[in-house]
Amino acid sequence: MPYWPGYSDISPQCRATYLEWLATGRSDASYNPGYMFLYFYGLERRFFVDQSNEDAKEIVQEVRRLQSLYPDNHSVRRYLGEFLDIAMIAETDLDAIEPIFEKQGWELPFSLKYAIGAQIDKGENLTADWLLSWFICHPETNLRTPATRCRDEFAALFRMRFDRRFPDGLKVTKPRKSLTASYRAASSEFQGSANPTVDGKPVPDISGLRKPVEIAQELADEVMNDLDKLSRFLGRNPDGRGSVEAHALLPSELWDAFPSEEMDHLKSWASDIVDRGGLVPLEEVIGRLEGETNEKIGKRQMTGAADALARLGFGLAPDPRFALRSPKAEEPVVLFSLGEPIERLEEVSDSYRSALIELALGSFVVHADGRIAEPERRALEDQVSAATLSDQERRRLRANLEWFLAVPPDMALLRRKLKEVGQDNQAAMRAALVGAAHADGIIHSDEVASIEKVYKALGLDPALAYSDLHAGEVSDGPRTVRASQPGRPGEAIPELEKASGPKLDASRIAAIRSDTERVSSVLGQIFDVEEEESGASGPASQSQLAGLDSKHGALVLELVTREHWSETEFETICASHGLMASGALEVVNEWAFETYDEALLDEYDGYDVSPEIAEAVKEKMSAEGRDV
Repeated sequence: MPYWPGYSDISPQCRATYLEWLATGRSDASYNPGYMFLYFYGLERRFFVDQSNEDAKEIVQEVRRLQSLYPDNHSVRRYLGEFLDIAMIAETDLDAIEPIFEKQGWELPFSLKYAIGAQIDKGENLTADWLLSWFICHPETNLRTPATRCRDEFAALFRMRFDRRFPDGLKVTKPRKSLTASYRAASSEFQGSANPTVDGKPVPDISGLRKPVEIAQELADEVMNDLDKLSRFLGRNPDGRGSVEAHALLPSELWDAFPSEEMDHLKSWASDIVDRGGLVPLEEVIGRLEGETNEKIGKRQMTGAADALARLGFGLAPDPRFALRSPKAEEPVVLFSLGEPIERLEEVSDSYRSALIELALGSFVVHADGRIAEPERRALEDQVSAATLSDQERRRLRANLEWFLAVPPDMALLRRKLKEVGQDNQAAMRAALVGAAHADGIIHSDEVASIEKVYKALGLDPALAYSDLHAGEVSDGPRTVRASQPGRPGEAIPELEKASGPKLDASRIAAIRSDTERVSSVLGQIFDVEEEESGASGPASQSQLAGLDSKHGALVLELVTREHWSETEFETICASHGLMASGALEVVNEWAFETYDEALLDEYDGYDVSPEIAEAVKEKMSAEGRDV
């Protein structure tokens, strides 16, 4: 049976088979599709050449039935689909034509042009579905991976954004050109045409309109950008749809449309934790979110956990973006209510940062003698209540207070850390302590004792507290009641023993106290009690990219030279750097998440390289005078 069979050209045996297929109901798909095409040639001629109106609907229905017999045959889908695209108008009411959400060729489907043109002719505004259909089927539009990998989410979010921007629908200017259709027969024996009308009038042809397509592309680009992180996650985890991590990457508008059973379980668990006081091991939080925990929990995991919980209306303290240090895996964290679900956590205010510093210093004080007295706890709680903060910041600050009280600092390690930060930064720390004591303008004896206690715990000379307090411009010495009168000479009163260590200048204290960012940085160094990795890297092992060793750094510099690598190519270049492909993929993507908050490599028919990260790496190398 040839590709374009003709009844007069096929062998007698094939003719007999064709007649048998006709006689048995024309429904046996085990026969060669060529026999079905012989039959179809007659149907298309009857419709377009004979233009038989009395059986036009029956012809369309029969062709649709034939198409269903061979759903996986490309030729059947193409030729019968082209026929139906034009001929369906004969049997389908205008209102019954539905949008098409799959690109079918190099032209807009005729039925789509007919339906949209008729709506424009009637003065009707386009709905989101019709604009989306127009966009998807248009030969010049661009659909990136997020739109195809997250197909349902893309369509749903496009509709939402369209309705927000065009609540009454999109008004489209009526084009002057009328719609016509040319049909080239599958048998190649004739050409047909159609000039559709609505209510006896020609239908406008939308083929040449540009503005609606540009509007659709703008909306689609916005939606694809918002789905990019979800798309990358699903690229790495094809079975991850519906998981906690996937749901956390959904734009908030889609939360109700795409519910997650795992998120419901997580919300119930978090609510129980908050009801019990909020303290929970960090390992348990990460395990709940990711299904497993590693020995080391990085900033990216902590940030992801905080974002996922925020979308459910819960906060995590300490949040690594706002905290002085991150907790260790074996330490607890505090879950608390944010009051409402939040899609994206905003930057905290300077007032919050100042209040957090004061609480941190207060925690030094209450932990200095190894126990927390109830009056000390109440004093810190009063600090939280008195701070000028938003409701959400106050909730976060109160949770951080609970964490400060629950997780005592390692004083021995803090002493070593304080020595490592240098005298200037030690001075900043001392200034912050004195500043906290000066907050109410009065220095109480118990405050002096507390500062002495902290100084001693941190390995500083307690006597420095007095000179620091004087430098803070608060008078705590004796006041002059009357002028002194010289008396009889006697033994001279010895001078007070001077504290060892550099003195604080009053103006310097004022400057440091006003510089919240610097004090936060110093406290961050001191509070971050995680041990540094042993052994400094020598020049030979250093990478040109911070956070990567020399091998992985060199691998990244090679990867960013191209937009895509096949799986074989990736394995080859990994081997050239002495690396295993699977391990290298995990390392460079983890580094990319830590540095740029997204993966460098997206697994999709090989490996796509993030253009944003590639550009950033190239700019960094160029700024340092090195080419990639």
